[in-house]
Amino acid sequence: MNIGIIFALLAVIFWTFGDFFIQRSTRKVGDVETLFWIGFVGSIGIFWFIRDEVSFLVDVEKVLFLSGVGLLTLVAALLLFEGLKRGKLAIVEPIFGLELPFTVFFSIVVTREFIGLSGYVYILIIFIGLLLTAVSHLHHLKFHRTIFEKGVPYAALGAILMGLMNYLTGIGARALSPLATIWFIHTFLAIVCFCIVVKRGHVGTLAKNIVTERATIFPLAILDNAAWISYAYAMVFLPISIATALSESYIATAVLVGIFINKEKLKRHQIVGVCLVVIGLFFLSKYASS
Repeated sequence: MNIGIIFALLAVIFWTFGDFFIQRSTRKVGDVETLFWIGFVGSIGIFWFIRDEVSFLVDVEKVLFLSGVGLLTLVAALLLFEGLKRGKLAIVEPIFGLELPFTVFFSIVVTREFIGLSGYVYILIIFIGLLLTAVSHLHHLKFHRTIFEKGVPYAALGAILMGLMNYLTGIGARALSPLATIWFIHTFLAIVCFCIVVKRGHVGTLAKNIVTERATIFPLAILDNAAWISYAYAMVFLPISIATALSESYIATAVLVGIFINKEKLKRHQIVGVCLVVIGLFFLSKYASS
């Protein structure tokens, strides 16, 4: 099996559980502080492993490129968080699925990355499965009726930017290294978010929350960093389109976690969606290994 598939599936696991903590954290301490802790823990935790690679910081071209990716990540994440805060989960969640086709689009148009007709068919099956799984009612799939729902514009723009960010992160991971790329981006996030916290005069609150909300903050920061590192490595060993399609399947696995942990019940179309994702994952993984 291609090692990239293993990294992509690890990203699925980490994001599946990480998103539960992220949602809880944004509602307790806010979007900016949540991003700060993700960036801070990533910066401190990864540095030891890339300390011999920091010479790239004198390369102006690489620093400017990664700074641009970091800024894009900041804006995309805040938009997605705001979409979740303002909108209904059942309506906003399928909008997040747009991240997948936009990542594929950028990889095709910019890098001229073609993975064959079969590969795109499997990705389409996964995408359809994700949409069916994410919504509680089928009428939520009628985007023309939900475009004016609260949170949808934020989620849609965030998904588009996240698609571009996924692609650029893959380019950075291939040009530099997965660990160094994620370290720089998350260090960038930590610095910018801390500056925002200072400007708002919330440094005291930041220090207090790391104590009172540590049971949420530490798991989300560790899981999210582990997911991004796994995803970055997956994009080194696999085409960006395939790595993203496999990793995005965490939406469906999160639903399964909800079933077994929260005792939630699936509707018929969601069961079909989960089955489509599993089928797409199986054949896409087999296709990528061939």
